[in-house]
Amino acid sequence: MSDYQVLTTATTVTDDRTWLASLDGVHEAQTIPIDTSKLTAGTHYTAGTLNQPRHIVKSGISLGKITASGLYGPYNSAASDGTQILAGFLVAETAFTPGSAKTAGALLWRGEVYASKLPVAFAPPAAANTTAFIHYR
Repeated sequence: MSDYQVLTTATTVTDDRTWLASLDGVHEAQTIPIDTSKLTAGTHYTAGTLNQPRHIVKSGISLGKITASGLYGPYNSAASDGTQILAGFLVAETAFTPGSAKTAGALLWRGEVYASKLPVAFAPPAAANTTAFIHYR
């Protein structure tokens, strides 16, 4: 006779949102699709583990909209695919399954940001290179 026992585990993840200078705009975040193939492990997301197999995209990643697909990818001022125009920042950590083509996220398109505290090095673009209404401190 086997002795089966129910085991329940819970994982708590706390977003690092020290990059937010205020909560202005957080409640008006826009739901967007993110192209996961454009993300780099260790830079844009934390790779999953055996105990937590999903990858976690870091909050505060700067994003631009890819013209051809309509999906969002990391902002890149030197690109020519649409991501050279800053659309905003990922408000909250977002999980995605390895191998998935896209995931959903929330875009902070207006608000206040500490540029020096973002998870990836960032230099605020000129006004002509952004559709976001972001104030930098």
